[in-house]
Amino acid sequence: MQFLSPGRAGAEQRGASKSTANRTSPEGTRIFASRCAGCHGLDGRGAERGPDIANRAEIQRLSDSALLRIVRNGVQGTGMPSFRTLGDPGIQAVVEHLRNLQGQGKKIKLPGNPEQGKSLFFRETGCSQCHMVRGEGGFMGSDLSNYTSTRSVDEVRTAITDPNKNLDLRKRTVVVITTDGTKLIGIARNEDNFTLQLQTADGTFHFYKKSDLRNIEHQPQSLMPRDYGSRLSPKDLDDLVSYLMRVGQTSDQRKSTMHEEE
Repeated sequence: MQFLSPGRAGAEQRGASKSTANRTSPEGTRIFASRCAGCHGLDGRGAERGPDIANRAEIQRLSDSALLRIVRNGVQGTGMPSFRTLGDPGIQAVVEHLRNLQGQGKKIKLPGNPEQGKSLFFRETGCSQCHMVRGEGGFMGSDLSNYTSTRSVDEVRTAITDPNKNLDLRKRTVVVITTDGTKLIGIARNEDNFTLQLQTADGTFHFYKKSDLRNIEHQPQSLMPRDYGSRLSPKDLDDLVSYLMRVGQTSDQRKSTMHEEE
């Protein structure tokens, strides 16, 4: 089951429907595991054959009616087939399970003070120099506005203290040396057999023909500092995690409200 190709996710617009969040059933879990996980993974975060349908914002924004229609009819021109044979109850159960994988309606007890965490994020730690939240912050790192909506407190804390664990290959540090000896460090935003688009920590994009580079090294680590676990006290970590979790919870509440209004 390949739910949606990245290029087609925005094609379906949200229609009038009531949110199915937080109403999953054993049937939905069973069907998803047997029919969907082979492409999208048990957690919905993507696998070799299918995209992430739990975290991708364009999938989360789809209304329940749009999701039901996609599962029922498939998506022409992609690997997403029709699952009409599941019947309406089975299709409904799958969508309910997906909504829960997306974290909608989930209430999480925060370990610290979100307001203190916000101050840490935008001031003391320098997180906002690379990461954006609700339109504020940098562009180098991931936008964290919806990041925690599908992650636990422990997962978020680990992402801060051990940023190289389960590192996305697209976020590896890239070091290039030009033919004149200039060394640049950043992230490859686009790369093929002949060219490289590198973004450095100051936000600047550099475009190269690989023939003009003396060396390209893809390192098994991210640009994110690896010492937050020692630099921050346990309380500071709890506060920072709480701020990010609160942002995710607020995003979920906004989605639920928009579903109800539709």
